[in-house]
Amino acid sequence: MQGGNRVAVITGAGSGSGIGFATATYLAELGVRVAILATTERIHQRRQELENMGYSALSLMADLTDWRQVQNSFQEVASQWGHIDILVNNAGMAQVNNPELSRLTWEYSDEEWDQEINRNLKIPFLCVRAAVPLLKTRAAGRIINVASVTGPLVANPLEAPYAAAKSGLMGLTRVLALELAEFNITVNAVAPGWISTGSSTPRERVAGRYSPLKRPGTPREVASAIAWLSSPDASYVTGQMIVVDGGNSVVEDKSPQ
Repeated sequence: MQGGNRVAVITGAGSGSGIGFATATYLAELGVRVAILATTERIHQRRQELENMGYSALSLMADLTDWRQVQNSFQEVASQWGHIDILVNNAGMAQVNNPELSRLTWEYSDEEWDQEINRNLKIPFLCVRAAVPLLKTRAAGRIINVASVTGPLVANPLEAPYAAAKSGLMGLTRVLALELAEFNITVNAVAPGWISTGSSTPRERVAGRYSPLKRPGTPREVASAIAWLSSPDASYVTGQMIVVDGGNSVVEDKSPQ
């Protein structure tokens, strides 16, 4: 489904138990060379793990809210491997040195609001800006944005900037799908629900058990959707959002049965 000479850039892959690293591993298993990006030095440990498994990997540490660092990172990937075929915009949510905030909407300061919007919406925008000139040189580029059911489909209290940013990411996905179609670049999104990662809170793990499938999802299950969207098999799919939430968003009555 993949393989050949394809190169993928995956952001937010620093956690060994997160969606980003699961995606990098999944694509590497399919023969794709993967460049993984994150804000801390642990990204180099993830690269070593991939190399220990026999895969070709490149790791870069950067502040992805800074245009110059984003630009330099993508240029480094192109310098090492000549091109980019796939961009997976996974960075967002909580970071090791930048935890997720929880406030009533009107209690966010300007700085806190901007922080949440920047890491969940500005980062994908900057990565797209850096990636598109490289993707346009290839026969069939792929951009996959990791959105969320929160915002586009459902909402939780105390998460206004996150929900707003993920809704905005879906708008960005659809506009890009139209703008890049002429270059045979598809742009899609996956929307995870309750996924069990190293950063999951106890409340989130419990919430996952109340989904129709009675469990939270795994990063690997989200990665499989990303891998399909990045493959030649998905060449006629663009501007779409694939929900990976165990059916949770289709249940109207969540009261105990």
